[in-house]
Amino acid sequence: INMDVVSYLYGPMQVQPLGWFKKPVSNVSQMKGLKFRTVGLSVDIFTALGTAVNPLPGGEIVPALDRGLIDAAEFNNASSDRTLGFADVAKNCMLQSFHQSGEQFEILFNGPKYKALPQDLKSIIDYAAQAASADMSWKAIDRNSQDYIELKKAGVKFYKTPDAILRAQLASWDKTVAKKSTENPFFKRVLDSQRAFAERAGQWHADYTVDFKMAYNHYFGRTAKKT
Repeated sequence: INMDVVSYLYGPMQVQPLGWFKKPVSNVSQMKGLKFRTVGLSVDIFTALGTAVNPLPGGEIVPALDRGLIDAAEFNNASSDRTLGFADVAKNCMLQSFHQSGEQFEILFNGPKYKALPQDLKSIIDYAAQAASADMSWKAIDRNSQDYIELKKAGVKFYKTPDAILRAQLASWDKTVAKKSTENPFFKRVLDSQRAFAERAGQWHADYTVDFKMAYNHYFGRTAKKT
């Protein structure tokens, strides 16, 4: 942004849905031609998938879906989507997507003013940002899991996004970041740093993390023993 700022990452978000649809999609070809709402780098990704992207602001999404101005849309998570009223105009939500699978908020401070603070106040800001981020993490899980249930009660059908669409997203992402890396050296520097971290941390996470779905089904699945 060409400004002197001090930045803190804050509030990691869960994987966001592919979006809300009038009809569920089962393959990439069904995405082509859809009038789809998204924003940011996702505009490039979904455009490459063949959708006609409209980057509507949040407050205009549900009315646009209701009037047929768009065919599908993504926004954020179960809580935000429920609050916005998606369930009133669409009953199909496609879960799991790569387009916004690891977002975070960001707290920005004016650089010169922050640097002029005494060390004790800088430390307070540092710990406050970390504490607020951790606080948001568990509260988001609590809220989203409750609103997920309420959306089901409202008649919303949830579907897993097909692997073919997920693979197409990755291919679209590769093309998008290759183009932007050529156009913007800073973008490339950030991307290279993220990829180095993802390669290291991703391998550890994939190898160390157990599939909790097995345990969930053992205790809460249809064939689970009731205690």
